[in-house]
Amino acid sequence: MAAGFAGYGEILRARHAARLLGGTLVGRLPNATSAIAIMLFVRAEGGTYSLGGALVAVYGVANAVGQPLLGRLVDLCGQPRVQLPAAVVSALAMAVFAFTGLDPLLLAYAAVGAAGLFTPPLEGGLRALWPSVLRREDQVHTAYSMDAVAQEVMFTVGPLLVTLCVALGSERAALLVLNGVGVLGALSVVVSAPSRAWRSAPREAHWLGALRSPGLLVLLGALLWVGIAMGSITVAAVPYADAHGGDVVYGWLMAALGLGALLGGVGYGARRWSGAPERRLRVLVAFLAVCYLPLTLMPGAVAMVVLAVLAGVFLAPVLACAFVIVDRHAPRGTVTEAFSWLVTMFTVGASVGTALAGPVVEAGGARWGFALPGAAGAVALVVLLVTGRVLGVPVESGVVAASSENDPNRAVEPRFSSGDRA
Repeated sequence: MAAGFAGYGEILRARHAARLLGGTLVGRLPNATSAIAIMLFVRAEGGTYSLGGALVAVYGVANAVGQPLLGRLVDLCGQPRVQLPAAVVSALAMAVFAFTGLDPLLLAYAAVGAAGLFTPPLEGGLRALWPSVLRREDQVHTAYSMDAVAQEVMFTVGPLLVTLCVALGSERAALLVLNGVGVLGALSVVVSAPSRAWRSAPREAHWLGALRSPGLLVLLGALLWVGIAMGSITVAAVPYADAHGGDVVYGWLMAALGLGALLGGVGYGARRWSGAPERRLRVLVAFLAVCYLPLTLMPGAVAMVVLAVLAGVFLAPVLACAFVIVDRHAPRGTVTEAFSWLVTMFTVGASVGTALAGPVVEAGGARWGFALPGAAGAVALVVLLVTGRVLGVPVESGVVAASSENDPNRAVEPRFSSGDRA
């Protein structure tokens, strides 16, 4: 375990690694905060929970559409030509929403949709860069786990930053500031040497791209339901917080989910795991579903924050394990697109979760809203169990790629399928 923690430090000391990780996290700050910021802004403008959930869903669905499309453009054109322009357009669209509000409503939907559509695929781009920055297979494995952990730091800090911006300024200020900072993060990434030098490997022309992999489709189907679980919590926590202390409690609940994922991800990444990651993912998803159930007890605010930490513990391990599986199943030349599809399905699921939870909460209260995550986690587990044989056959079994997805010099790239560790 100690050696595993030392591996985190080894990665951060590698040239460019800390900058790429930090820039990506800052660039993804709008993703980590948009659902909360939009909900609070809509409520401040006099909108309903259902309207807030619908706008968050539009943002999420548009994001889901844009991620694989922009990811494919990154694979074809490189990172700087796609990532930075997309980040600027996304921030400008959110600024339009912040200044115009909910009237006219059609413009609000259009602005939020454009902001989601042009969100740059920084997450998939970072995972495409890791092998060219770190080289060694064991370091890349640890980096994927650290990547998931670091993102949970942002999802822990993000809700607190939203409430801080609201307290010091307003809900409008939160939307503007956080999206502006996101552009700076994207800029930091795309001007780095690894991002400018990165080129995707030659790919077979196919209109389905990464989606022609059956195993990847199975994984995406399961992650859709994990996203639904997360999205429903975002909405269910609002009426609970209103009854137990307001926006501060809401921010702490969202931060607690991220803290739980952070703790679980740190422990998961610090250990070397044996066995196929596909089997391990089923166990992790089962624990994830079970840990959502105590939220329906709805105790006092302090106890609820503790339960929220528990609910988040297995999220980062699920994602870190999924990253390894994506690499094992992604067709050659589609690395950024494949990881972007993972982001897409998780985002679509979160959007569906918010859309479902809004009417459920208005009809039956927060308790029924908190029942949705456990049910969605159970469905994700069923998907993995039913399709276990498909997911268990990687695209390249036990081989090392002869040409790198990430290295313009075509150095040998370690494929995750060459070792069953995460």
